[in-house]
Amino acid sequence: MSTIEPAQSTAPLSEMELLLQSASFKNPPKVGDILEGIVLSVSKKEVLIDIPGLTTGIVRGPELIDESGEYENLEVGATVAATITSLENERGEIECSFRSAGHQRAWNTAKQTLASGALIKAKVLSANKGGLMVSVNRLQGFLPVSQLTPEHYPRVAGGDKQKILEKLQPLVGQEIDVKIIDANEQEEKLIVSEKKAFEEKQRETILAYTVGAVVEGSVSGITNFGAFVRFDQNLEGLIHISELSWQRVEDPSTILSVGQKVKTKIIGIEGSKISLSLKRLEEDPWKKAIEKYHVGQRVRGVVKKINPYGLFVELDEHIQGLAHISQLGVGRSMDLPHVTPVGEEMDFIIVSIDPDHHRLGLSRKLIDEPAGTPEAAEAETPESTTPSTDTPPQSSPILGEEPTIDADRSSP
Repeated sequence: MSTIEPAQSTAPLSEMELLLQSASFKNPPKVGDILEGIVLSVSKKEVLIDIPGLTTGIVRGPELIDESGEYENLEVGATVAATITSLENERGEIECSFRSAGHQRAWNTAKQTLASGALIKAKVLSANKGGLMVSVNRLQGFLPVSQLTPEHYPRVAGGDKQKILEKLQPLVGQEIDVKIIDANEQEEKLIVSEKKAFEEKQRETILAYTVGAVVEGSVSGITNFGAFVRFDQNLEGLIHISELSWQRVEDPSTILSVGQKVKTKIIGIEGSKISLSLKRLEEDPWKKAIEKYHVGQRVRGVVKKINPYGLFVELDEHIQGLAHISQLGVGRSMDLPHVTPVGEEMDFIIVSIDPDHHRLGLSRKLIDEPAGTPEAAEAETPESTTPSTDTPPQSSPILGEEPTIDADRSSP
């Protein structure tokens, strides 16, 4: 039985096919490869490239767009790199793309910049409630609100998203210094930080300061959680509401105003976050409280605030005490407003003093109930020592909470 040989094509091979099959090409080029060549001609519609030892390549139409921006002003004789999109077109040329090669170069540059930690320029394209869309070497990236400097951080009480967006809108069109903190080509994710770039530029300046130093500056912003003070070469620190005064503060704007010149004490430095204190420039009045007040003493004070667990009472300019609900002769917190209105002067008996923790306990029951009764005896041994302030501790720079400052601004 004879074997039938498969029919052989008699169609002539193109010049490109013959060239690629020749022995001179051990690794013939393929679609997706990046080749280098010399520019032969340039026009608005196309660029011809001489690919040495191979043939002519052509880049045309949308493929002329170069994301890296490197080939915006090409001239004849320049060396370029382009990605092969087709091995042969209708004219026997290799179809190439600057766009694909430029995209790859742009990502390679981004990764190198991330690895080196270098600062880079970014142009703000748009704003949203979470941050800014930016352009970095023709790549689109994202700058989260938490990565803004103190100057640009939207200081919005309560984290109102719409107000945050309004604060960010003026940044659109501006060019700012950033550091790349994530470059994931596969996910097309590029994240940048203005705060990190600011820290880099201010590192030497910040190192000149130590905890305990007194600095003079001006109030640059006031929020419900404290005041920002700008000093030296655009450094900025936060005076938390609890550090404004030895007395409890309800509203920072009652203590400071924007533009006011102030001296403050540095109480913490963490990276670019500088924590300041106004009250620590003065002696702690609680250290002398033990000389002025004692347990069992009858005192007169002004009710400053009513909380579910008692009354805050001002005894003098610096000292406040707490009359716990258990010391007021009422059974439920909802009855507290009926005890006395805010601003009322009342007499109390001091039942505890803790100067180290700024606590002073007061009792009204010891005045209202006759001495020697079981109720009075119970009042003489309060359940616990209660704080003289309900100011919350400083918290993390999460949007809507109370941010610590970056010399940001160290939000943040």
